Amino acid sequence: MQQKIIALPKLDNLTPTMESTALKLMEEAGELAQAIGKLRGLSGEAVRVDHDAVLAAITRELLDVAQTAVSLMFVLEDQYGVDIQQALEEHVHKLRAKKYLK
Repeated sequence: MQQKIIALPKLDNLTPTMESTALKLMEEAGELAQAIGKLRGLSGEAVRVDHDAVLAAITRELLDVAQTAVSLMFVLEDQYGVDIQQALEEHVHKLRAKKYLK
């Protein structure tokens, strides 16, 4: 199984809640979609953007999404006692059961 492993920090200058972090996650996902739309010309405008600059923007937005998702994991652990490691193992098992993984 090929993996992409990233380690993102727990942000320590915020007081996130599940709701605020979920809203932030949706915001960041929207910004990612907007960046992809610019690359693909989905706004209806002619594509006049620097390809490399748009790929860099997509990458930044993707990492913002990942950071916010990780922040939500910390909220679930810290405030609700969720075992994210166990949930991750169950997630991988589900992916195998659905034949997304060999």
